[in-house]
Amino acid sequence: MRGWRILLVVLLSLTVIAWSEVKPDYVIRFSTVAAPTQPQVLAMQKFAEIVEELSGGKIKVEVYHSGQLGDQRTELLAVMRGDLEMCSDSAPSWFADLAAMPEFGVFEAAYAFRDLDHMYRVMTSQMVQELFDKLAKKTNLRVLDVWYLGTRELNFIERVGPVRKPEDLKGVKLRMPNNKTFLHMARALGANPTPMSFTEVYLALKTGAVDGQDNPLPTDYSAKFCEVTHYIVLTDHQIGMICPVINEKLWQSMPEEYRNYIKRAIQVARYYMNYTVLEQEAKLLKLFREQYGMEIIVPDKEAFIKHAHEYYLNNPAFDEKWKELYRKIQEM
Repeated sequence: MRGWRILLVVLLSLTVIAWSEVKPDYVIRFSTVAAPTQPQVLAMQKFAEIVEELSGGKIKVEVYHSGQLGDQRTELLAVMRGDLEMCSDSAPSWFADLAAMPEFGVFEAAYAFRDLDHMYRVMTSQMVQELFDKLAKKTNLRVLDVWYLGTRELNFIERVGPVRKPEDLKGVKLRMPNNKTFLHMARALGANPTPMSFTEVYLALKTGAVDGQDNPLPTDYSAKFCEVTHYIVLTDHQIGMICPVINEKLWQSMPEEYRNYIKRAIQVARYYMNYTVLEQEAKLLKLFREQYGMEIIVPDKEAFIKHAHEYYLNNPAFDEKWKELYRKIQEM
């Protein structure tokens, strides 16, 4: 019996050694500006775990968070050039800017989607898949999936006061990512957009350099914006998403088996992230009130929807093709 135990220990040891000596065929750097506790980073880590397991160690994923490899624009440009393998901060508005494909901006316009189910019905449609294929050919950005980032709400420092209708945002400096889609979204809500990198937002709120920002509730919590703001305004103005991307040339160079591992792992990560975000959204308002003393405002949502629709559909900055797509999404 003792001999069998010794043999078993030896065999297990050899297995561990053999596993540790597996050299990956691909080392993929997966980058984000998100903080380490955000659902986005947790989902990326889940993806890394699953893809390494499925591939038997032949694909190794290294997760970089908190903007270690650059801001959102820098990451995307690096993936386009092939200097970075993957990033998760990509979203339709960035595609609109960097790929000169303005139609992508529609998917992040204020009140484009009614709810999460509506968003996925549109983003998994043949119409959008054709746009993703066109994007890959034009930019080398291959969209792998669509993850739910959360429903974006407005978030302000105390001096702004309660916001209940678009008119209350007149003159309010609202931080936005520095791309046209988000800058237009701030105006569609009634505010003055202030472009700023995500990593600068906490200090800007603390010092009053900006009056507010908009993000899903889990982001407000993970990035600690709740420490330096006073109001959450439940406008539900955007069903936020991110679209993890991989360099297209790298993707096409991979064996089909390896691409299948990545597809399966990215799907697991999507459900992991979506569940985490939805669970946090359900619990965070109570925590914001009780632990941080924040005021939760339920605004006149219909007034915001009307203001946004009029802004987009009566604005010469958007051509008829863009407006038609915006209307089409409403009907899907």
